[in-house]
Amino acid sequence: MAHCLSPGVIMRHADRPAGSRMLLGLLFSGGVALLAYRRRSLNKSGVAGAIVSGTVITGMGGWSWGFTLIYFFVSSSLLSHFREREKADAATDKFSKGSQRDIVQAAANGGLATLCALVYGLASSGRVRLLMRAAFTGALATANADTWATELGVLSASRPRLITTWRRVAPGTSGGVTLLGSAAAALGAFTLGLFFWIVQGCRRSLTGLPIMALCGGMAGTFFDSLLGATAQAMYYCPACEAETERRVHRCGTPTTLLRGIPWINNDTVNFLATACGAGVSIAITRYIQPDRRKAPTQPPNRPLSLHFGGPFPSDEA
Repeated sequence: MAHCLSPGVIMRHADRPAGSRMLLGLLFSGGVALLAYRRRSLNKSGVAGAIVSGTVITGMGGWSWGFTLIYFFVSSSLLSHFREREKADAATDKFSKGSQRDIVQAAANGGLATLCALVYGLASSGRVRLLMRAAFTGALATANADTWATELGVLSASRPRLITTWRRVAPGTSGGVTLLGSAAAALGAFTLGLFFWIVQGCRRSLTGLPIMALCGGMAGTFFDSLLGATAQAMYYCPACEAETERRVHRCGTPTTLLRGIPWINNDTVNFLATACGAGVSIAITRYIQPDRRKAPTQPPNRPLSLHFGGPFPSDEA
């Protein structure tokens, strides 16, 4: 384990109190957000959202949390631009927004993770901090998995199937799933958990993070697909005879509601999916590591096959 300890040891020794870390997080996230703006991954409002999330997550969670957010953002941005022209030809009519993320998208994908970091930093209870770390992992793993599935699944050679009826649908259709997209989602969720574990020093007490991220991320991703197939608003352009997420089609024609609930758009679905991923990760942690204050008959040092941090750690000052 000695070869894995260096990243976490360096970060823990370099760590500052939350106030100083917030300032450094502001400067760091501001630099990353401005770079993303220059590369057309964020618009101006998206820059503001990224700075807020990055500052809070780094300041209240710690550097390992902040670097994990950067991993999500960088990997998602790179995939958004990967074979961009082919994806535009395949599914540009379907998506309500382009590859430049705005503040609403930033909140939908990273808002819950930001809230988890805030509660983690303010909590004095080790149990609450343990559960907030699990929720952060599940929420961000879901966001990463869903983005990877969307950006790579649309390139699948086989047409997607609607998750509810299993009928073939056009690429980019909300609720459509492919083998390639599902594999990309699993890889995105697992690698985020693996990265989070690595930047925390590969600690033995946290070896379950990659598996927890995989479970939470995949649960959230499939919930996203289910909502996309049932509740998300989809519209129809009579001029182009095309289905789309846009209220006004790119041809300029106002669209009509085809199915779903008008106020549930893709951003709403993404936020609810991250909540599902966070909830599943919390449930896993509660099952694997029950609150010993409520189960005094258990052996105090019962060996576990999986560890998600604990029993009540304080991983960063």
